Amino acid sequence: MPNVRTEVETAQHAAAASGTLVLDRYSLIRELGSGGFGAVWLARDERLERPVAVKRVPIRNASPAAAERAEREALAAARLSHPAVVQLYEAGRDEGAVYLVSELVRGATLGELLDDGALSDRDVLLIGMALCDALSHAHTRGVVHRDVKPGNVLVPEASADGVVAKLTDFGIARMAGDDALTATGDVVGTLAYMAPEQAEGRGATTASDLYSLALVLYEALAGVNPVRRPTPAATARQVGEPLPQLRRLRRDLPRGLCAAIDAAVLPDPGLRGSIDGLRLALAEHLHDVGDDPGTIDAPADVAMKSVATATLIARRRRPVAEVDEDGVAVARPRIGIPARLVHAALTAGLVPLLLTLAESKPPVTPAEGAALAAAVTVLLPRIGWILAAAAVGGWIAHDDSSTGAIIGVAAAPLPLLLFWRPTWWSAPGLAIGLGWLGVAGAFPAIAGQARGIWTRAVLGAAGFWWLSLAEIVLHKRLLLGPASSLRDLVSMEWLALGAVWAAAAALLPLFVRGRNVGTDLLGALVWATATAVASEQLAKAVGASDPRGLVGAAATAAVLSVLAQALRRT
Repeated sequence: MPNVRTEVETAQHAAAASGTLVLDRYSLIRELGSGGFGAVWLARDERLERPVAVKRVPIRNASPAAAERAEREALAAARLSHPAVVQLYEAGRDEGAVYLVSELVRGATLGELLDDGALSDRDVLLIGMALCDALSHAHTRGVVHRDVKPGNVLVPEASADGVVAKLTDFGIARMAGDDALTATGDVVGTLAYMAPEQAEGRGATTASDLYSLALVLYEALAGVNPVRRPTPAATARQVGEPLPQLRRLRRDLPRGLCAAIDAAVLPDPGLRGSIDGLRLALAEHLHDVGDDPGTIDAPADVAMKSVATATLIARRRRPVAEVDEDGVAVARPRIGIPARLVHAALTAGLVPLLLTLAESKPPVTPAEGAALAAAVTVLLPRIGWILAAAAVGGWIAHDDSSTGAIIGVAAAPLPLLLFWRPTWWSAPGLAIGLGWLGVAGAFPAIAGQARGIWTRAVLGAAGFWWLSLAEIVLHKRLLLGPASSLRDLVSMEWLALGAVWAAAAALLPLFVRGRNVGTDLLGALVWATATAVASEQLAKAVGASDPRGLVGAAATAAVLSVLAQALRRT
């Protein structure tokens, strides 16, 4: 790469000799690249003595759209201030051109790096996360980019703020309150990365940017753009067709990651989820993918044949994906072996505990019951769990109908409220275990690890519900002490306490995001303290002025939440 510092130091002399000083302060040094609407130059800001990038858009003998596009880019970029968006310093014009002066990003475009095979799968996910942040920032400020593609993504060689990618070229952006260049029927953008509704002239929305970004990630991971064809006409015919599932081309990638990207490129904008949901999926699987740079092993022609075959299948069957409560795309319920084993282990742990409540000797020992429950739930996660709960509860109800009824009341809601998440059905039992240790209030940190705000909220409330029922059955103070009857548990005060646990579990990912250990620790402490204070205040309303282990539970919850994110990063 040419020595930028040397070039900048000699720019003033070159400017004096060639007359390349523009806007009375910027010395154009050399052209970095050009396109249909102008050229980008390496330049020196003579006033502030720093290198900059100057986009020069000629307006002499050019269509009015060129100048309008440059001015639109300036207006859009002026609304934005984000590390993952190329910063605009100044815009101006003279009689011959419009100039956009921005920060100089030393590096290459994403397209160039993909062509060179310089990125690993983990690099691609990190770049995707940065672009999600950039687009989310733009969307909150009323800016829709409309041309997200590898050529408009700059990857710095090094970045002081740690940003791995920067989004650029807002020349055709749509801005809230400004309909220029966005009339219904207009088609602007790059066809091979354009959302179907955008290509049809129905206008671009935030969902359109999500589609384009997901298609960029698809191409980066699969090594081929599933929309691009040899001719523009053939590409246009492909836009809007269901795309082959990414995992058909990359079976080594995590299923959840592929499902997230597959959902984001669905033809129907309403089914794509959200930018934040896609980012969550990328972050969750960041350390599940390889970190070795290189191109995809299969030659491009082989990959295209795979795409063509998979496309025919995709036209007959919709991608197996759904969007959860966080806007994250997930595969429709296919419970993997690890999840089944965890589910079986939790269920097996509950069975012996419940059998100890039986007054008469059960037909199997607690150990045999645990082994049987584990075997059944591994094979049939939902039916096995329901059968185990019914069998144990029924046996206990044979001797003590009230205790059996309590077990039924505890177990019944979970299959109804979390049918698609059977591996979490036994998790509220961990609240009872934490209660034995004196830190029951830490359970929302465990419930907060589930995917989906609804799942987290239900688990948080269920943990408090099971804990309260256990205190009645065991006649033991695990947190607040046993309620006098089941009727007390449906009072407003008790329900409010359950709501605190539900809210704490649901909101935990907002405080502990997995980006930085220090920030996570601070967020976890704020979250745990707020949960503990709210619990203490509501506990006083139910007559339990001193909840057991509240301080220890808060500390445990903070540690658990940070540790869980740290383990995901390893």
